[in-house]
Amino acid sequence: MVMFLQDSYIVGAVKLLQAMKALGNYMYEAFYQLREKPFSILPDPDLIYWGRMHSMAFTMLEFGVMNNAGFTVITGEIGSGKTTLVRHLLKKISPDITTGLISNSPQGRQELLQWILMSFQQPFEGDYPSLFKRLQDYLYGQYAGGRRTILIIDEAQNLEPEALEHLRMLSNINADKHQILQLILVGQPQLRDLLLAPQLHQFAQRISSDFHLRPLTNGDVGNYIAFRLQAVGAPRPLFTVEACARIGDASGGIPRMINILCDTALVYGFAAGKHTISGELVGDVIADKQQYSIFPVRSAAAST
Repeated sequence: MVMFLQDSYIVGAVKLLQAMKALGNYMYEAFYQLREKPFSILPDPDLIYWGRMHSMAFTMLEFGVMNNAGFTVITGEIGSGKTTLVRHLLKKISPDITTGLISNSPQGRQELLQWILMSFQQPFEGDYPSLFKRLQDYLYGQYAGGRRTILIIDEAQNLEPEALEHLRMLSNINADKHQILQLILVGQPQLRDLLLAPQLHQFAQRISSDFHLRPLTNGDVGNYIAFRLQAVGAPRPLFTVEACARIGDASGGIPRMINILCDTALVYGFAAGKHTISGELVGDVIADKQQYSIFPVRSAAAST
């Protein structure tokens, strides 16, 4: 019987998606009176839930920028909201600061220099000495013009030790007592482990501001869900307390996983004509994810 119910939800969701294609932009937003989807997995700085963890992480980012820190490091699990915080920082940062963003993992010192120059929209052809001279001249030019320069590297856990050591060497480019290149590294927990390696001891000593972004607590998960719904105009709570608790257990408190489960639950609820997302419906979503999805979802016992 349980299997039949789960399969019926899947069949219903498939039919629903087919109907959505026929109806164009009409999706569950209209059914639940929402202006837009509240649980997109794309980084959206306008939908940051400023709980304790994310507030503290962003405070450390801002402190690093305002204090002219040589290195700032932010780590956290996949989907914990690190990139969203970076996007928010880029929106708020002073126009007097030049920023470059690298979102991949260049390896080797020459490739790293090329990506740095590209991030600042500078020519990146040539051998290593000419690339280094070009970057040095660019940084001195920014400083002479009264501008600060910040380089942000996302997914920094994939950098090799050689690349990290070269970043440390680049941080030696300065003007008198002034740091003219600030670096912000953002990555998964492996970055923290990498920076603790003995060969990167000198690098670690340069880190002035750092924070590890932990998952949301179960109490925060309910507040997070309520915040996202209110932000897109929900006229009332859509998820029961039990539903939020089961999502918290199954997601491990990771915002991206919460978004995936909530979005799927709204699709299931729309398919079934349910105006409130119950713990039972969330249980069906979790069971289907465990059986049919490639996403890692924990088993979650019903809340008592």
